Formats: sequence, structure tokens, C-alpha cells
Amino acid sequence: MEIVIIGAIIIFILVYNNTIDKNKFFADNEKYLQLIREEDYTFLVYAKYGETVDADQLYMKRVTSSIILFFIVLAFSLSSSSGANIINSQFLLNLLFATVAAFGMFKISYMQLKSFYKAHLHEIDIMLPYYLKSLEILIQHYTVPVALGKSIDDAPDIFKPGLRRMIDRINDGDASIEPYMEFANTYPVRDSMRMMRLLYRLGIGSQEKKQERLMMFSKTVSNLQNKARETKYKERLNHMESQTMIMLVVTGIGVMLIILISMLMMFSM
Repeated sequence: MEIVIIGAIIIFILVYNNTIDKNKFFADNEKYLQLIREEDYTFLVYAKYGETVDADQLYMKRVTSSIILFFIVLAFSLSSSSGANIINSQFLLNLLFATVAAFGMFKISYMQLKSFYKAHLHEIDIMLPYYLKSLEILIQHYTVPVALGKSIDDAPDIFKPGLRRMIDRINDGDASIEPYMEFANTYPVRDSMRMMRLLYRLGIGSQEKKQERLMMFSKTVSNLQNKARETKYKERLNHMESQTMIMLVVTGIGVMLIILISMLMMFSM
């Protein structure tokens, strides 16, 4: 144990004095470290914290914490092993345990981001119709790709990463429906697939067809807005009912306690 502590102190001093340059180590091995990065990690970071956060910096912090944990667990394992037989089945088992612990720590922050995103899908479901309504107004004056680009600044923050991805694919020459479907898959809420198909059709065909499709798009958006309003109303009503029920229960318990205390006082006299 003393050897482990001394070794940890030495390593800390070397890193602190820049004798061991951890930044250079990560820079030299960045391409290998990026291999285990999740494809949707950047999107999930932006969805939770906004686009002002440096997703790459957060990722490297994940990697650093996991590596530190790996060596801490491994060091304690070595301190409990005999020096003569340090490379044995017990050591390999400890090495495996350290790897699993480091990988678990590496994944836990990603799972937290994923859980946050899934928990907020309901909010996305309510926000989407209002965003589409503002987009509809822009489409009346611009083409669909231009309207999408102009809508980003006023769009809810959680939509911005998906919108930028869709616009980048369209600007790169992808004239298929795939960029729109990717956005719908990114935000898998009510009618998102249908709305993205309608949006794609708005961008193709003649001006006459555009007006017809725009009317259909507008009607569908209005229906979604009505559903969103109904959902909000039901949520408020349920909240008020639950608050009223809690108040009645608390009041009833309070009255019963007062009656019980009064009866006890009467019997004690």
C-alpha cells in the first residue's frame, strides 16, 4: 500500500510539473480515443447543455477520468498481490476488473445524457408543432432549405443540432428525403415522420404544387398545435386535481388529529 501511495504521489508531481505531458499524450492518441466515441454523443451534449458547450472537451474529460480510475483500481490490485507471482490468474482477473470499472465510468455520463434526452421527448413533442408553425411562415417567402436555415436562430435549443445536421446534408447536395428522415429519427415524437415527409414534398415540384402542399402542411401543423394545447391543458388540469387532492388529504388528516387530541384531553380531565 505504501508503494502505491508513493507511486501515485510521484506521478502527480511529474504531471503537475509537466514532466509528463498528459495533453500531448491525449493529442497523440486522439484518433484512437475517438474510436470509442458514441455517434450521437455530440448531439446529446448539445441537447442538454446547448451549443455553447465544447463537446470535445467534455469527451476528453470522460476519457481522462476513466483512465485515472483504471490505474487506481489496478494499483490497489497490485498492492494486494505478491511480488513473486504478480503475473498470474489473480492479476489478470484484477486487470479485467479495472477495465470493466473504467469502461463503466466512461459509459455512465453517456447513459445520463441519453436518459435526459428520453425524459424530455415529451417536451419535444409539445414544442415541435410551434416550431413547425414558425417554419411554415418562412416557407411562404423562401424555399424550404433557406427557410430551414433562417429558422435555426429562433428554434428551440434542443432542435438546433438536428437542424444543422439536416441543413449541412442538404447543402452538400443530398436532394433525397434522407436528411429529413434523419431529423425525424433524431426526434421520434408524434407525427414527426409524417411532418418531415410533408416538408420534403414542399421543397420539390412546381410553385402551384407548393401552394397546395403548403396548405396541407399548414392544416396538419394546426392540428398538431391543437393536440399540443390539449395536452398542456390536461397536464395542468391533472396537476390542479392532484394538488387539490393533496390539500384535501392534508386537511382531513389535520382535522382528525385535532379531534383525536380533543378527545384525549377530555378523557384525561
